[in-house]
Amino acid sequence: MESPDLAAEKQRKIIHVDMDAFYASVEQRDNPDLRGKPVAVGGARERGVVAAASYEARKFGIHSAMPPVTARRKCAELIFVKPRFEVYREVSLQIRAIFADYTPLIEPLSLDEAYLDVTANLKGLPTATAVAEEIRARIRAETALTASAGVSYNKFLAKLASDHRKPDGLFVITPKMGPAFVETLPVGKFHGIGPATSAKMNRLGIYTGLDLKAQTLAFLRQHFGKSGPYYHSIARGIDERPVRPDRVRKSVGGENTFFDNLHDRQAMHEALAGIIDKVWRHCDKAKVRGRTVTLKLRYQDFEQLTRSRSLPHAIGSQDELERVSFELLDALLPVSKGVRLLGVTLSSLDEDGPEPDVQMQLAL
Repeated sequence: MESPDLAAEKQRKIIHVDMDAFYASVEQRDNPDLRGKPVAVGGARERGVVAAASYEARKFGIHSAMPPVTARRKCAELIFVKPRFEVYREVSLQIRAIFADYTPLIEPLSLDEAYLDVTANLKGLPTATAVAEEIRARIRAETALTASAGVSYNKFLAKLASDHRKPDGLFVITPKMGPAFVETLPVGKFHGIGPATSAKMNRLGIYTGLDLKAQTLAFLRQHFGKSGPYYHSIARGIDERPVRPDRVRKSVGGENTFFDNLHDRQAMHEALAGIIDKVWRHCDKAKVRGRTVTLKLRYQDFEQLTRSRSLPHAIGSQDELERVSFELLDALLPVSKGVRLLGVTLSSLDEDGPEPDVQMQLAL
């Protein structure tokens, strides 16, 4: 049996850093007139959705992915700001450079959050908490922005911890605290359990981590398939996933929300072709190919449909991606109401994978 000292030696020290209302905070930093006011990043006129909301806006119940018309109903004083993604990327790189001073094991999840494995930190600081405190202080000093951080012995708990004292907070979940901390939380708070899965769990009588822990592995496999073992583990505060600095991107996608609703096939094909062009250019730049095409269509009343098709080989050309995407779209036509958004995602990616040979292309 493994000794307690050896087990402790093997125990990881993980930090999850999450910037506070990142896009909105950057806008408030760069424009003093926005400070202390409810701000939504997103197009008020482009019929998109709220990409981010300041904490002042969140007090009114405004959140990301909310339609602008709904956000304005909730807060008449809401200020919409057009996104500046090039600026957000620059700030994200600044923050990433700070992380790199402490560990090479950095797994970015998005522009504004990342996991860090600081089991052996480059500064020689005595604890992961000390590393997290120093990183947060440097982010504030070098970017004039605030970050929340969670510290724990695995990724799942570090993510929970970073949410616990937002904004501008730091929370530590120790090995002794972990299992009990998980038991008290609603399953909807768990990273990896979305609204649909949470609702399904509720229907099965699973409301908290303790309820989830009471289920057998066989029961969870039966109802949640391959995710069952993951839910069985996290209910016990167990997560063996390592921080992956070379984490492979799982999909490449693009979408567009239209100022005027689309109704006819030609207009939708033209709009979709532009989206496909952007997706394919990204695939070429990143040298990735994918086998699964997913079409997203959102109607004017916000009803949303997705349709997917997986091929036996990686899609080898933009024309092929366009053909499959158009076929998925055409299967939904004609429409009985206007379409406000179309999107295409390519998944089952194979990085630097070989393109299909000539015979396979001709066979299509």
